[in-house]
Amino acid sequence: MTSTGEEDLARQEEELLAQAPVVIDERNEAGLDGLVGGLDALIINTGHDRLLPAVTELLRYTGHVSAEAFSDPSSSMYVLFCTGSASLLVQSRTRGWNPFEPFNNAPLAKKLPDTRLETLVFTTPDIMEYVAIQKERGITFLSDAPLRLRHGMFIQTIPSRFTGNSLGFVEWHNDQRSYLPDSGVSELPLLPKPSPRHLSNISVLDHAATRVRAQERNAAILEFLSLTNYHYDFAVYVKSLNSITSVARREPGDFAMVFTSGMVPDTGGGEPGPTEKFIRNYGTRVHHIAFRTEEIVNVVAALKDDGLSFLLGLVGSPEEGLRQIFTEPSPNTMLVTEYIQRYGSFDGFFTKSNVEKLTKATEKQ
Repeated sequence: MTSTGEEDLARQEEELLAQAPVVIDERNEAGLDGLVGGLDALIINTGHDRLLPAVTELLRYTGHVSAEAFSDPSSSMYVLFCTGSASLLVQSRTRGWNPFEPFNNAPLAKKLPDTRLETLVFTTPDIMEYVAIQKERGITFLSDAPLRLRHGMFIQTIPSRFTGNSLGFVEWHNDQRSYLPDSGVSELPLLPKPSPRHLSNISVLDHAATRVRAQERNAAILEFLSLTNYHYDFAVYVKSLNSITSVARREPGDFAMVFTSGMVPDTGGGEPGPTEKFIRNYGTRVHHIAFRTEEIVNVVAALKDDGLSFLLGLVGSPEEGLRQIFTEPSPNTMLVTEYIQRYGSFDGFFTKSNVEKLTKATEKQ
């Protein structure tokens, strides 16, 4: 990279570091402080013929279990639950408008045009207040008012032009926290949870990573901060792979949102690096979801024995503070799954060495 390119990157980082506190001040002044909590669920949409395989796969390779399942004339949904974790909501639309369709047209995404992780759902103690404030700030939602659930209310934004992701918000009225709509639905039979012991060592959602274009990195992060109570934490630069991995967190130990981008934009020629190449092929989208894992060496060996394939071997070590691994993309959700174990007093989130190896492995997709 030229000295001019490095200067541009330094300037962009300075701008992000300067703008992030301004966004946080603006959301506080608007009355949003404390109106968004932690991640409650991820909504993964897939094709009708891949819905049951997707649910079966997630039950087989994560610590989540079946919690509820239902259908209405427009969609079917399975809700997977894990104590202390965000839930996984796996759905398939059977009819109606798909607001995510424009983001699913990249060359290798067209083969599964209805498939992506669409929405990250966060809790709110007062959804009506949140929506009113954000509408005043120019935020557009997919419905005019929150949708009623049997035990709460839910709303989501239109997909972001920077990420293709929507952010959802749910207010729960009691401890039941059921995603069943407050309308006519048919409850479906729950799918059984496999019983291998190693699944007990796979627990909560740790983070999700979205691939964004180099020139839109700052805008994507600032947009996310403006809609949540998160803050920008840090970035890891891998110059050899034209890659930046940026982390936003609400508080230590909470679910983190990761944004991975190129360091310089993809101009359409040559080799742009794994991240920008992924966007060429699949568009901007969530690339992987990560689960905290104990006894990761034994867990990965058991998962391999159960037929799961990986993009690389385990990276990192107890001495370095963490170990991580990427699976091959799911044929049913298009998501890579990451398993991650942090050791002892390790207080970092990633190490540069691991980030470089994991980013390099995505060249195989």
